[in-house]
Amino acid sequence: MNELPAFATLDEAFLYCRDMDASLNERLEAFSAATRYLIPGYQEAVDRMVNRLKAFDAGEAAPKPGERMPPFAMPDEEGRLVTLDELLSEGPLAMTFNRGHWCPYCRINTRALAEVEHRVSADGAHLAAIMPDRQRFAAAFKAEGEVHYPVLTDIDNGYALSLNLAVWVGEEMQRILESGGRNLPEYQGNQAWVLPIPATFVISRAGVITARFIDPDYRNRMTIEELLAALKAAFSTGNQG
Repeated sequence: MNELPAFATLDEAFLYCRDMDASLNERLEAFSAATRYLIPGYQEAVDRMVNRLKAFDAGEAAPKPGERMPPFAMPDEEGRLVTLDELLSEGPLAMTFNRGHWCPYCRINTRALAEVEHRVSADGAHLAAIMPDRQRFAAAFKAEGEVHYPVLTDIDNGYALSLNLAVWVGEEMQRILESGGRNLPEYQGNQAWVLPIPATFVISRAGVITARFIDPDYRNRMTIEELLAALKAAFSTGNQG
C-alpha cells in the first residue's frame, strides 16, 4: 500500500479510504492507520474491547459450516418482511452482519461489496445485509453504499443474540461512541448499547452454511476474494443438507 496523505478530518480519511483503488483489507487498514492520529487513544480502546471479547471466545458459538442457518423474518429498508427462505429461493446467499449505518468499517465493506455485486448476481448468487439500526437508517446505509441487495433490520439484535453474535460494547467504548455523536439508542430504538460482531455467512440454497467469517475485531472482514470463492463453492452443495 502506498503512503497515505495526511488527512485533516475523519470524514476526509473515510472518503479517501472507501474509494481507494485497493483491496478491502488495504482500505480498512488505511482507515485504521488514519484514526490513530486523528482520534488519539481510540484504536487502543478498540484493542482493549477486542481483547475482552476474545478472552470469552465471543462469536465462536455462532452457527458453523455444515450446520443449517436458523430461519428468520426481518423488515428490509422499505419495511417489507423478508425471510431467509425467500432469500435462499433465489440461490446461494452471502449474508453480512453490520454494526450500523454509522460504522465506517461497515460502510467501507459495503462499498467494496457494491463493486462486485454484478459479479455475484451474474454467477446466480446474491447478497443481503443485517444491522440493528431502524428502517430509515438502514435505507440511508443502502443508499450511501450504492447496493441493490436488501438491508434488513434486526430489531433489538434479536437474531444476532440467537446466533451468539451480540455483544455489549462496554463502558469505555460507550463513552467514546457517545462523545463522537454516535447515538445508538436513537439508531436502534433501545438503551442496550449492544452490537453484533461483524460476520459473514455463506449459505447454500438448501440453507446449509458453507463458509463463515467471524472476528470480534470489527476492523477485520472477510475478503472479497474469499467471499466470491465461497459463493462459487456453495453451488456444489446443490440441494443437499
